[in-house]
Amino acid sequence: MLQENVDYYINEDGNFVFTKEYHLNRGYCCKNKCLHCPWSYGREKDTEQTKNK
Repeated sequence: MLQENVDYYINEDGNFVFTKEYHLNRGYCCKNKCLHCPWSYGREKDTEQTKNK
């Protein structure tokens, strides 16, 4: 059973947002570019320009 504020939280728009802990317990990436993806799927890689700012 999912626990609020452990596995997910509800954002200001009323959407369920899964936490990093939920994703790690699930054990794989769903490739939906989740906000708290521990595998960083779909996020831009840091470039030298970004690091130097």
